[in-house]
Amino acid sequence: MTERNRRSDNFIMQAGILAAAGIISRIIGLLYRSPLTEVIGEVGMGYYQAAYSFYSIVLLISSYSIPAAISKVIAEKLGRREYRNAHRVFLCAMGYVLVVGLVASLFLYFGAGLFVKPEAIGVLRVFAPTIFIYGILGVLRGYFQAHRTMVQTSCSQVLEQIANAVISILAAYLLIKSAMGTMEIPVDEAGQVTRASYGAMGSALGTGAGVLVALLFMAGIYALNRGVIHRRIARDKHQEVDSYGDILRTITAVVTPFILSTAVYNLSTSLNTALYTKVFPAIKELDSMTIDYTWGIFSGLALTISNIPIAFSSAMASAMLPSVAQTVASEHSEELQGKISTAVKTIMIISIPCAVGLFVLAKPLTFLLFPRPDEVVTLAGRLLMALALSVIFYALSTLSNTVLQGLGRVNVPIINAGVALVVQTVVALVLLVFTNVDIYAIAIANVVYSGIMCALNQWSLYKAIGYKQEWMRSFLLPALAAVFMGGSAYVVYEILFLLTSSMRISVIPAVLVAVAVYFVALIKLRGLTEEEMRKIPKGHVLVKLAKKCRLL
Repeated sequence: MTERNRRSDNFIMQAGILAAAGIISRIIGLLYRSPLTEVIGEVGMGYYQAAYSFYSIVLLISSYSIPAAISKVIAEKLGRREYRNAHRVFLCAMGYVLVVGLVASLFLYFGAGLFVKPEAIGVLRVFAPTIFIYGILGVLRGYFQAHRTMVQTSCSQVLEQIANAVISILAAYLLIKSAMGTMEIPVDEAGQVTRASYGAMGSALGTGAGVLVALLFMAGIYALNRGVIHRRIARDKHQEVDSYGDILRTITAVVTPFILSTAVYNLSTSLNTALYTKVFPAIKELDSMTIDYTWGIFSGLALTISNIPIAFSSAMASAMLPSVAQTVASEHSEELQGKISTAVKTIMIISIPCAVGLFVLAKPLTFLLFPRPDEVVTLAGRLLMALALSVIFYALSTLSNTVLQGLGRVNVPIINAGVALVVQTVVALVLLVFTNVDIYAIAIANVVYSGIMCALNQWSLYKAIGYKQEWMRSFLLPALAAVFMGGSAYVVYEILFLLTSSMRISVIPAVLVAVAVYFVALIKLRGLTEEEMRKIPKGHVLVKLAKKCRLL
């Protein structure tokens, strides 16, 4: 394999590293959600999720897109070996986020009452300082991602989630204990609201603590590499040095479309929160406690589980952005379509079986991760089934979003997301007002939004570079293998459940059988070759296993 091909395939390996960290982080997040919900309750989780959705919007606008945008700008400089200018971009970006992050934090703190109901204002204010910290963390992550290494970001994500889990539970417990004097749930509604609010504030404090721990880790990594960075700058032979004014204009020009695209892309969650928790109960004259309870189940359980498989596509997108930017900057355009095709196929091989698995084993998987009462698990499982298809759509649209941004078509994802947002809002409103589907309206709207985004982005890629994805081995064969997998998992689960009457005992063997059946079916259908397996992290182990089982 040539050096260029090794570089071309490297983003798959880096995406695998980042995806592994993302999945580990999400598993940690799931593991601590159950004890956290035990501490703060479904109502407290509803307050937390409502505040978190608006915190996310301000974070998206101010800081969340910084790693991707900065990695693109720096990667372009590195592609031309302009090491001095690359580091000047890093310094200028740091100044940018210090100012923007401070303004955003103050805005969220003092304007909390504009976004959430009174019970969740304190929760949103606890979130506010995290935005300032995250901006600095984002620049450090983007700097290392631009060098096509995701190890630092991956480690920081795992540390962030561990700190988040520990501090969230501990802070929620201590705040409830100090405010109420006991962990018992009060019988009066006012007491329940107070308890839930303090518990949600403790959970929000954990989020900020996790980001701070990740920042300290990334700052330490940068300090360790500072000597190497400055030696490389000293060897830079380029005479032209960009002024900080020019760099700031470049950053603003790149960051602004990234921010708008990411904000609109993720605005559906906050909009759906407002539709269900504010508009819906006002129109139907429903009890707000019941609404908060149901929303906590949807956003805290079903939506959380459905987001786990999307971690891999997000990692692939993060790993691919600097690769696309450097390919465009170095004018190696012949590599581009191959990279996109490889990335799409890799994502589909993982996302399609995940979607099928979530649909078939929705309720037992929910109970395994969140051992809540039966009525909670049943509702969450049904919502998860409704959301399953969105896993595939979100995975593909997340990647295509990033590719379009890397190609310089930064405004296209904004337009596509805007169109999808309008359609999903109309769908959600019609279903909420004129039908009795209740919270399922939001799940359906979620699928509609992700599906429209997926279709529009694919069409935009075709118009931009004439890109066409190969369908048979990227979509149809993984889907066929996933059907065999889903059927096997369902049969194994039902048989074991009849014998044991335990969802927890029955679902784990069913998942293991599902993984084995999918692996065998995909290879036998020739949906995955030996060469493709070797590109995956630890792929040589899979190849060795397949040959030992005489599948290859």
